[in-house]
Amino acid sequence: MSEKWARTVLKIYKAAGCAAYPLIGPYISYRVSKGKEDRSRRSERYGRSPIARPEGPLVWMHAASVGEFIAILPLVEHFLGQDIRILLTTGTRTSAALVAERLGDRVIHQYVPLDLLPAVRRFLDHWQPDVAIKCESEIWPMTILELGKRHIPQILINGRMSDRSYAKWKKRSSVAEALFENFAHVVAQSDADGERFRQLGARPVTISGNLKVDTDAPPVDTQELARLQQQIGKRKVWAAISTHDGEEEIAANVHTMLSTRHPDLLTMIVPRHPDRANAIRAMIEAKGLVVAQRSRNEDITPQTAVYLGDTIGEMGLYLRLSQIAFVGKSLTGEGGQNPLEPAMLGTAVLSGRNVQNFRESYQRLIKNGGAKLVSDHNMLAGAVNFLFNNPEKLEAMTEAGKRTVGDMRGALERTLTALEPFIRPLAVKSRLYATVSEGASETDTPEQP
Repeated sequence: MSEKWARTVLKIYKAAGCAAYPLIGPYISYRVSKGKEDRSRRSERYGRSPIARPEGPLVWMHAASVGEFIAILPLVEHFLGQDIRILLTTGTRTSAALVAERLGDRVIHQYVPLDLLPAVRRFLDHWQPDVAIKCESEIWPMTILELGKRHIPQILINGRMSDRSYAKWKKRSSVAEALFENFAHVVAQSDADGERFRQLGARPVTISGNLKVDTDAPPVDTQELARLQQQIGKRKVWAAISTHDGEEEIAANVHTMLSTRHPDLLTMIVPRHPDRANAIRAMIEAKGLVVAQRSRNEDITPQTAVYLGDTIGEMGLYLRLSQIAFVGKSLTGEGGQNPLEPAMLGTAVLSGRNVQNFRESYQRLIKNGGAKLVSDHNMLAGAVNFLFNNPEKLEAMTEAGKRTVGDMRGALERTLTALEPFIRPLAVKSRLYATVSEGASETDTPEQP
């Protein structure tokens, strides 16, 4: 595909977006009806905001959802420590709630605008960011092109390029180059990711490692942890976390298969999308298993077979209660989910084989003995049974996982180094602006008699 054709394709995309813009209202209304959008803040999707832009330098940081926000949180804290104002956008209600909980009014939170030219232009006209920093795999053509047109540096951090995305972009290499050339810097998670970004036209590209390794362990309410530990007692506990459709049934079947060998077994199921919890509960109860549901504050009794963890932001609780964790989106789903959180908390990691999106993390864990891949529910049941029957192997696996995570740390420092040429001038400018503002305030204050 030629460069001329690539630019024609992008013009068509832009025109189609402008044409669709007046019709997008019903789509947003549908998402509101499904609880996927905040009704009171839906205008933010169109680039509108009642909040005034703060004076002085402003850095726009974007994290699609909860996982990406947790990954960039140490960066946000670092920038706030340099007196830099942060505009933080996310795309989900759960991530918005977590931003409010963790950062409060220390940042300005907005929902990310739709990647339609009128919305993007309105957003950028209002906020006028000095730098735009995006996390992982957020490639929005209109936003990228409009930032490039305005000469606003945009940096992709913790960059990840899945097999599927790379194959799609490779077929449209000229379009990819027309977009990726707008990035001032790409900081990729791995050598493989970095090489893919280079082949698609990004320059310069550096490698940081995975920012999620440098985050703190997921937090936990210690009183709630102690309460549930008392209810569980000495029972064997394993968890199926971040599960997708079909994997909850696999976990329930594994419980049934193992309950004759381990009568005290407790299975925790933590679906990736908690809004599916009622359907999951009905499926489990249809198998004759007793369920306690976290969102209903139901206690774990000796009769409880499955604890359904249908809450957001409590992964630290579920993992600390479990000795073994199967990480979902890997048997019935594609791409896998992040195995680093269970590994850093000393939980043995099991997963299906579809872990392309976290290939490097799994490769390191498997090589060091901190994770094991399974191909189906029979192999999963066998792995859980083996680890419970061999506590010394279970302990060795958990220690290997913690050691592997420790060896992988350092991504935060490397990312900060890559961002320094963009952030340092803003930090200096911000401090100078604050000094001038304070001086002006003192001058404007009338003398006391």
